[in-house]
Amino acid sequence: MYGLDYAPMETVAADPIEHDMLPAPFAAWFAGRGWTPHPHQIERLRAARAGADLLLIAPTGGGKTLAGFLPSMIDAWERGEPGPHTLYVSPLKALAVDVHRNLETPIAEMGLDLRAETRTGDTPQSKRQRQRAQPPHFLLTTPESLAVLLSYPDAEALFAGLRRVVVDEIHALAGTKRGDQLALCLGRVQRLAPGCRRIGLSATVAWPDALRQWLSRDGDPDRVQTIEAGGGPDPKLRILTTREAMPWSGHSGVHALAEVYEEICKAKTTIVFVNTRAQAEIIFQELWHLNEDGLPIALHHGSLEREQRRKVEAAMARGDLRAVVATSSLDLGIDWAAVDLVVQVGAPKGVSRLIQRIGRAGHRLDTPSRALLVPANRFEVLECRAAVDGVRAGTMDGDPPRPGGLDVLAQHLMGIACAGPFHADDAFE
Repeated sequence: MYGLDYAPMETVAADPIEHDMLPAPFAAWFAGRGWTPHPHQIERLRAARAGADLLLIAPTGGGKTLAGFLPSMIDAWERGEPGPHTLYVSPLKALAVDVHRNLETPIAEMGLDLRAETRTGDTPQSKRQRQRAQPPHFLLTTPESLAVLLSYPDAEALFAGLRRVVVDEIHALAGTKRGDQLALCLGRVQRLAPGCRRIGLSATVAWPDALRQWLSRDGDPDRVQTIEAGGGPDPKLRILTTREAMPWSGHSGVHALAEVYEEICKAKTTIVFVNTRAQAEIIFQELWHLNEDGLPIALHHGSLEREQRRKVEAAMARGDLRAVVATSSLDLGIDWAAVDLVVQVGAPKGVSRLIQRIGRAGHRLDTPSRALLVPANRFEVLECRAAVDGVRAGTMDGDPPRPGGLDVLAQHLMGIACAGPFHADDAFE
């Protein structure tokens, strides 16, 4: 079991201070698995006790999500109060669902009287209404759903008691219009809950100062503490040299799928990443034509019906599938321990994206990720080579966050107006 970015913890004797940081049920839960918390998880607990805002940078499989939630679970359990305690914001609905599924494990095993629920565009209306009347301790959502929640007239009652906000995969949001929307929403949340603290999580950070400024409650990056965990083993990367003639153009990669299928047969569980939904449909169909062994292979992208996506995610979490063909809908934070191979069909379009995708395989701090890159045409061989060199050099790409868009600001003000009358000076502040 490696939920919540669980990785096998060191089995060396813990420092006495670490025992003091963990209440009895939590210390017993770790001890029952022969685990000792990672140093960055203990540092996160200390930062929470000090009331600090925090940016946590840790490699995939290094226990970021557990580090983000552990102080919240302890604090909410110690307080024993109803109502919302921690708001978790994810860039992907699938990631919010996956974290929720894994968060329920320690809550249940420790017998904590705490509730965790998701609130996304997939959430039924009846459940949304109940959440507003009886909010859970931990609400896991997306930037868009948070904006909707803040537009309700009862937003103040819903968020007034909030104590923490955890922003997962922060690098994927800051600097985008979704990030602009979330930054404005966090400002609104801060007005409703002045004592709320912020935590950002990521494995791939190219501009830490800019991310701290984005995360800061007052725009001062120096007020956001940074914890950076040590890296895990280097990933095992390979670029496929196909038996078939490689085309000069096209992006489907169909010419290499017979060899991709052979790799799927040799692996335990594989995620085949592609760059577009159309490509996902093509690759999935072609793999099924090759699937003489009748392997359970699934498809996942954002245009599929909610129930179909949830079935695929649940089957992967149980280890029932041998492969899933996916777009970026699964490339951030998803924690499926059975995955031991990632295949990237087509150029990955960035070093950070490739690091995130290959991190889905061997999702443990002590296990190297294994990935196969499949260029779709001859020119993409150069792109794949450059991306592999960037991963090995530890070079993160991407531009620093830019100033927010005024169109997003106008949309945000409309949402505030939906919640009730407001004064322009208050909104500006």
